[in-house]
Amino acid sequence: MTDKPFQNNKVSSEELEKLYEESFKRIEEGGIVTGQIIGVFPNGVVVDVGYKSEGTIPISEFSSEELKAVKPGDSIEVFIEEREDTEGNILLSKEKADRRKIWEKMDELYKLGKPVSGKITGKVKGGLNVDIGIKAFLPGSQIDVRPIKDLDRMVGQICNVKIIKMDQKRGNVVVSRRATIEEQIKKMREQTLEALEEGQLLDGYVKNITDYGVFVDLGGIDGLLHITDISWGRIGHPSEVFKIGEKISVKVLKYDQETGRVSLGYKQKTPDPWITVDDKYPINSRLQGKIVSITDYGAFVLIEDGVEGLIHISDMSWSGEVKHPSRVVSVGETITAAVLNLDKQNRKISLGLKQIEPNPWEVIESRYQPGTVIEGKVRNLTEFGAFVGLEEGIDGLIHVSDMSWLKHIKHPSEMLKKGQKVSAIVLKIDKEKQRISLGMKQLAGDPWSKEIPEKYPVGSVAKGKVVRITDFGIFVELEEGVEGLIHVSESGVEPPVRAEDVLKAGEEVTAKVVKIDLADKKIALSIKEHNKDRERAEVAEYMENQGGGGGITLGEAARKITQD
Repeated sequence: MTDKPFQNNKVSSEELEKLYEESFKRIEEGGIVTGQIIGVFPNGVVVDVGYKSEGTIPISEFSSEELKAVKPGDSIEVFIEEREDTEGNILLSKEKADRRKIWEKMDELYKLGKPVSGKITGKVKGGLNVDIGIKAFLPGSQIDVRPIKDLDRMVGQICNVKIIKMDQKRGNVVVSRRATIEEQIKKMREQTLEALEEGQLLDGYVKNITDYGVFVDLGGIDGLLHITDISWGRIGHPSEVFKIGEKISVKVLKYDQETGRVSLGYKQKTPDPWITVDDKYPINSRLQGKIVSITDYGAFVLIEDGVEGLIHISDMSWSGEVKHPSRVVSVGETITAAVLNLDKQNRKISLGLKQIEPNPWEVIESRYQPGTVIEGKVRNLTEFGAFVGLEEGIDGLIHVSDMSWLKHIKHPSEMLKKGQKVSAIVLKIDKEKQRISLGMKQLAGDPWSKEIPEKYPVGSVAKGKVVRITDFGIFVELEEGVEGLIHVSESGVEPPVRAEDVLKAGEEVTAKVVKIDLADKKIALSIKEHNKDRERAEVAEYMENQGGGGGITLGEAARKITQD
């Protein structure tokens, strides 16, 4: 490139040389100067930097958009690569000038601690690359105040960062996004704390959910919304109501300036529904609700938000036969119930299902008077009797002792089975205890009142089978359901001989009826008296056959019979 001509021909060569020397001193390799664009050529952009020769910036350092905007006369800052090459040309660089300016700006921001905006360009080992005008490294620990698992989703985002370390010689810059976030949080915290008052309503974001409550970000400060302050009603877990990241409105319940703890409330935004429950749900009134929970002892009913009542299993049916509440109601079902009791202080409402219907026991006496014959099916068998269904909610009991006059029944299953249709007579009604006593044997007359005394009168001879032998006597079955007792003293067996040595179970015996106890339904028998009667009869017969006895006594006749 040729030397630059001067327009003023009056300047002497000595003065011109002096001017070049002064310009030469101002231009140093590695420095940045401001020049004026002379023109754009295929091999580069020519710039006048005030030296005897123009400088050239390689065309490759300009983008197509920049080239379109470049025009002669524009000022431009350039970096001096070389003051002169062998041909006397000055080599310039726009990129290095731009980079130098950026480094100088970054150095200033670094020293001042001010943030800089950058774009996350990619994920690298240990963190992210950020373009802040120069390439910078954002370590994983400096990305956020909390760990971020998915770094890929951050690529392409614009964010503010702080330079925490830089080495221009090596071209290393380390930045922190976390530092700017912490600074923002600090400012927000200060602003929030200045305005924080108990009873104040604030908007916040659900930050974390635990078993015992929800942490809410109020703006630089976290508050705890305890599970008991979420709803006036029952909830199993806070996640049933809230989700992480959700915006919610909460009330400040308590603020401890010393510890910085903030207690929040959600349910407190609305009045406590229990304040007016006694007016809205008086005792004996009826209400509608939804079954929300079922336990072994009853069912919980949602009456309104924050108000629940309990239907105890005993208040589900007049019959009292409910084995489990799930057999009567189901979760989600809407029911009508009666208010039985209200404990406002302990937040309890007792409800009843059966109270919606008339109590059948109120009219039971008029429908089932003693002596009334009924028919029903056996609903249940127990060791002591059988329950017979008379109508819905009403059962009667046939006690095992009222099943037969004569048969000795050890268990009701000997006479009845479940589901069997039976007839019985009403014996007694106890409305207070809700019990009806029934009898089967009373349908027929008591054989002990007439038949048995007539069949086995005192002094008569009875035959039967030995059923068991005890220390005090021998039990003899005269017929089904009728037993007699031969006391050991009436067995005709004298010690040392025992009754079991002479008699065995199943053996037939003949005895005399010596006593009948109608009240206790017992018959006393005597083999001894029967033997005596037999002897007397034989003696009398012998004496009659001897023509009146021939002058001998009864004792002699008896001895005579024995000898014969």
